[in-house]
Amino acid sequence: MHSFGYRANALLTFAVTILALMCAMASLSDNFNSPSPTAEVQVLNINWFQKKPDGDDEVSLTLNISANLQTLFTWNTKQVFVFLAAEYETPKNGLNQVSLWDGIIPTKEHAKFWIHTTNKYRFIDQVSDCLGALLHV
Repeated sequence: MHSFGYRANALLTFAVTILALMCAMASLSDNFNSPSPTAEVQVLNINWFQKKPDGDDEVSLTLNISANLQTLFTWNTKQVFVFLAAEYETPKNGLNQVSLWDGIIPTKEHAKFWIHTTNKYRFIDQVSDCLGALLHV
């Protein structure tokens, strides 16, 4: 007869093996997901363009943001952080990136949205006349 220790060891080994197998299956199942999110951004209006005394340019934009991010949600996704960034080049800096808007999508049901908004963060360029030339103001 096997003692209590042998039986406990066999049961524990079996449980850990099943747990490892379930973890491997969960990890592999996420690799087969191929998300295909779509988004579209339209600049509807330049609300104001301001040249500051220190030489900086600042602009406020009205935007339409529509997106379908439902394919990003899987069994393992709790929420999705989304942001809209503007990228442009200037003679002084090769690549400039400015965050215009961001949001947190808490569930798959909220992942298909349309927003009419102004830029959430200030859009400031530190090189005079670069934003004006970029926006054709």
